Amino acid sequence: MSAVPNAGKQVTVSRGSRRNTDLQGIYEISKILCQPAALPRVLKSTLGVLDSFFDMSLGLIALFDEAGDAELVVGTHLSDADARLRLAAIPERAIGQIVVTHIPLVLENAAADESYGRWDTTLWGPPGTPPGTRFSFIGVPIDVQDRATGVLIVARTWHDRPNLHPGGEVDFLRMVANLIGQTLRLHEALARDRERLIEDQRNLEKARRHAHPAAQPADIAGIIGSSPTISAVVEKVRVAAQRDVTVLLRGESGTGKELFARALHNISHRRDKPFVTLNCAALPESVLESELFGHEKGAFTGAMSLRKGRFELADGGTLFLDEIGEISPAFQAKLLRVLQEGEFERVGGTRTLKVNVRLVAATNRNLEEAVTKGAFRADLYYRISVVPIVLPALRDRRGDIPQLADEFLRRFNRENATEIVLDASAHALLMQCNFPGNVRELENCIRRTATLVPGHRITDHDFACRNDVCLSALLWKPSAPLVTLPVAPAARPAEPAHAAADLPCDKADACAVALQGGKGERERLMDAMERTGWVQAKAARLLGLTPRQIGYALRKHDIPIRKL
Repeated sequence: MSAVPNAGKQVTVSRGSRRNTDLQGIYEISKILCQPAALPRVLKSTLGVLDSFFDMSLGLIALFDEAGDAELVVGTHLSDADARLRLAAIPERAIGQIVVTHIPLVLENAAADESYGRWDTTLWGPPGTPPGTRFSFIGVPIDVQDRATGVLIVARTWHDRPNLHPGGEVDFLRMVANLIGQTLRLHEALARDRERLIEDQRNLEKARRHAHPAAQPADIAGIIGSSPTISAVVEKVRVAAQRDVTVLLRGESGTGKELFARALHNISHRRDKPFVTLNCAALPESVLESELFGHEKGAFTGAMSLRKGRFELADGGTLFLDEIGEISPAFQAKLLRVLQEGEFERVGGTRTLKVNVRLVAATNRNLEEAVTKGAFRADLYYRISVVPIVLPALRDRRGDIPQLADEFLRRFNRENATEIVLDASAHALLMQCNFPGNVRELENCIRRTATLVPGHRITDHDFACRNDVCLSALLWKPSAPLVTLPVAPAARPAEPAHAAADLPCDKADACAVALQGGKGERERLMDAMERTGWVQAKAARLLGLTPRQIGYALRKHDIPIRKL
């Protein structure tokens, strides 16, 4: 080669020095191409290394599909759109000759060579490059198993005389193109293996279902999935819907609690009556009372007319109270009376009203812990938790993810008049994600990716998580499964220091797992307590434990409680 790394002008180097530089460049590029990263990022990094060994004005890698269209174009220090503009400035005949003949094309002055058509070199140089600047051009084919897949292009400016050294530089670029071709071959093989694996998994799942057929889920509109986990939940909803009992839906945020509540209403005998919803966490207590019970005219400033509350509006039907764990203890007593007696008064009124309402409540809080702490009334807990139904997190029903993703994409296509599809690699990637935001996050992920994808097919490389920009992944931390525990109205007395055996094994295991890490268990516990001002509840949230587990760990390590 005729240029040394980071040089701003041509320097004459010896043959031995050039050979050492070439070997160093090949070594650096081979390290990059072996990285398990997304292909566009690997190719951009490869061009970055080339830029440090060549005094390049332009560096491009273009990969073509079977129809000959540019499927992927990356450039040195260029966005994908700008890289495609530079590629379009090169005559198609020149690109075609490289691809068809599998032979490099070398031109000392590209713009002066009209045998291939017009060369638009105005965008080849950095901003401020004067018109008429001369560019040398080297184009090298990228082959995969004797099949031309793309081209590697390098261009540089020159003034007094051409700065090409075709022999050494072309040989070096051909070696780089060969390494890229081997990488492409590996990526294609991995993609085929992934597709075969997914197909094998699907066939195994079909065989398993055939050998052990699960109970068919109820035909409930809007609920998607056929995994045993979701089928069991749907069957429980179907049974509960036939009885006039209060149902408590438990589960993480985004698992579809309102969807299940509406489904429960739609298959019950109340289906022709109103379905009314209210998010208890969205309103302050004073407004919440008026929203639920209604108010009389003049009951308070701004009450210009009589207004019916949600209980009245839902009379004969179903009232869905979301985030019921967020209401205050004072308001819990008012709600309890309505659930027990079916009667209430509007705010500012004296007339007792009676309603016939089926209540469905939902929460993602640990109500058992709240009852133990006195933050939630035990009598109200027992009243709303007649039939508790725990909705599974999406990571616990991964087999439903492809079906859900396809449905969300169908909705997106219908809304936007598009025909985008998910390929097998996209399904495989989605099934590896934990989705802390559950079904809601999956839907947002599909809509975001479908909006930004440049073509009509979504692959695994189009997702934000493959480019390290999926911020929701930072929210993921394993947590202990949600279980329904026996509840006592008052807090239990402190346990003795030897009470490790009193903890259920899954709780003790969760405590041990949460405290594992680079530090010892005691050091991590001390660090969490220091960071949270020695408030056990805050330290528990930080470590993903319960306050009871924190108390047990403090006693286990003989750590005295500090009062700040």
